[in-house]
Amino acid sequence: MGASSGTGRAAFADESKARDYLLAATLLEPGDVGAARNLVRSLVLPGQHRLHMAKESDGRRRMILDAVASIPSSTTIHRAPKDGRSEVDRRAACLRALVIDLTRSGCSGLCLERDETLERRDRRQIIDTLHQQGAQLRHRHATAREEPLLALPDALAGHGRRAGTGGAG
Repeated sequence: MGASSGTGRAAFADESKARDYLLAATLLEPGDVGAARNLVRSLVLPGQHRLHMAKESDGRRRMILDAVASIPSSTTIHRAPKDGRSEVDRRAACLRALVIDLTRSGCSGLCLERDETLERRDRRQIIDTLHQQGAQLRHRHATAREEPLLALPDALAGHGRRAGTGGAG
């Protein structure tokens, strides 16, 4: 997914497993992707490979949040509580709910952070969900170094700038 190609919005997703399982996705209009990517790249310090809010100082987090808040975007969060299901099952529930929301909202592409232990399972979940919905969605996995926009859901969802929170079942 070139993310800036196509007519629908592009989504960039990141997870959090601190308490409940959260899968956050930040959506950008195609015309905003290039400038947003350049802005995020400009925030990466020499010696850093990527932005990751958990590894930044408080002052730097505030500066990053101020900068990324200027990006026209929306962030949605899907949550699966700790309820006896495995983390794999909770991720699958969140991913299914996210894919359904993205296709219903006219999103054309999704980028998830690469985790080789999850990638095959994610692809199967996405394909199965799309098939069940009769929908299409370009999807790919990338490292945060390859795709700087994967920092957006981490920054925006993790620090109180939420556009919406949905359950995943």
